[in-house]
Amino acid sequence: MLGAAAAVLLLGLMAVTTVDVIGRYIFNWPLRGAFEITELLLLALVFAGLPLVSRADEHVTLDFIDRALGERGRLLLRRLVDVICGLIILSLAWRVFVKAGKIAGYADTTDVLRIPVGPFVYFMALMVAVTAVVHLIKAILPAAAEQKAFDPDKVSPT
Repeated sequence: MLGAAAAVLLLGLMAVTTVDVIGRYIFNWPLRGAFEITELLLLALVFAGLPLVSRADEHVTLDFIDRALGERGRLLLRRLVDVICGLIILSLAWRVFVKAGKIAGYADTTDVLRIPVGPFVYFMALMVAVTAVVHLIKAILPAAAEQKAFDPDKVSPT
């Protein structure tokens, strides 16, 4: 469901950009607030994708330590990393939530279209919290950790 929402956000981002470019260069009539809409859609797209990337283990990783460890060591390291990441990301989610409250309290808006910024920052906090939960679940559930465990013997050169 989150993946479908991210796809819709990307489609909206492409539509806004297309309308703005055509309006600006063909009709000399740019889309008012296109930059703000693009910023907010991009923010939502990036933060909607964060839990998906964590769930699929698609983050950039360094695997040189994995080669020196056995299978059991790799799984233990993976769980340890997921616990540490989950706790750090959870603390970041809390700080973003606190910041969202301040921004909502100021009734901060975008400059041109006057779109309230607070709900977008709350969305950021929610997605960061979901990402933390994903990491903590992967650390606790054996199937989640073992499913994507790195096996250096199965890596194909690219």
